[in-house]
Amino acid sequence: MSIETTLAVTPFDAATIETSAHSLSGAVVVGIGESTRFAHETFAVRDRIFRNLVERHGFRTLAVQDSADVGETLDAYVRQGVSTAASALDAAWRPWRTTEMVEALTWIREFNRAHPDDQIRVIGVKPAQAKPQDYDTVLEAVRAHAPGRAAELAAHLDPIRTAHTLDEHVQRARGVHPGRPFAEHARDASALVSSIPGIGENVRARMALIEDFHRHSVAGRGSYAGEAELWAASILDHYRRSGLRTVYWDGISHVSAAPAAIGLAGGQGSTASVGSVLREHFGSDYAAVAIGFHHGDLGVAEIPAPASDFLDARLGAAGPARLWRDLRVDPIPGPAKLRVISGVYDPVRDADEHLAIRDLPTAFDLLIHLREVTAVRWLP
Repeated sequence: MSIETTLAVTPFDAATIETSAHSLSGAVVVGIGESTRFAHETFAVRDRIFRNLVERHGFRTLAVQDSADVGETLDAYVRQGVSTAASALDAAWRPWRTTEMVEALTWIREFNRAHPDDQIRVIGVKPAQAKPQDYDTVLEAVRAHAPGRAAELAAHLDPIRTAHTLDEHVQRARGVHPGRPFAEHARDASALVSSIPGIGENVRARMALIEDFHRHSVAGRGSYAGEAELWAASILDHYRRSGLRTVYWDGISHVSAAPAAIGLAGGQGSTASVGSVLREHFGSDYAAVAIGFHHGDLGVAEIPAPASDFLDARLGAAGPARLWRDLRVDPIPGPAKLRVISGVYDPVRDADEHLAIRDLPTAFDLLIHLREVTAVRWLP
């Protein structure tokens, strides 16, 4: 049968969200992925499913793609009320620094205040990373121990610290990159610091974090795929320690339960995802959700209707503005292209901005699709 006649068509009211969450509630880990991090509506749907999984089904951890130390800061806010939701996001990855995320964290904080003995935790799936202040600490130490080399070090660190505001690969895509790869600057800066006698171990450790940050960035790796085994291990370790069921928020390429190829990655083949590692470990106790869209104004760009061979094009033509489908019950068999809109999106190459899945029901358990979306609200 065609997609148009077999898709479950319902508005995303409370009953529909409950149906979606209930269908996922038997899992130990639920990965909920968006096709873009710039859409208000996709975030809202993901957040509503998360809240239902918490309130009705006992999930007690939110895992996000960010570093472990950022996760600790967010956790300190939601569990102890340290600072504010907005300030807790100061050092977070830029896509999290939105009003939508503030509202999500505020809701978690209020839930935890009402349930002090049964709280939600927040974790970051990536290892601890360098922060902007680490660059200052290293520079100050070199000025103190070898002032004649401070200018040389600054020439390496000043351009690369901008990656904490705008990712290096995004700078390249937007034509504002200063030229030399940041990983090379970081390597040379690390060698310079290591050559100076008397530099403390704390300073060397911070410089090592800076070098590691750039070496493992998208630009440093030369890949959008991430480090699936490492990130999945964070979720697995947390579950082993706590026994708490987890909702994992990320992009669809990361939560996919099957390896996939990212079209904008220059023709790279299918690579393991965090979700595929979790599926291998948990089996059907890992569930994956894909939230996509057809078109809309995301603020960073006006996204046109997708190419006709995209699944999003077929779903958008189905009629209703909001569609959902449990692929375990009503599969869409075979390969599929799902649109992916990232920070390097360019409407000129819209057809390249996709995730290629060999078998859709293997990759995702639940499919949600919105016809039109609007932009998230960025924090100042």
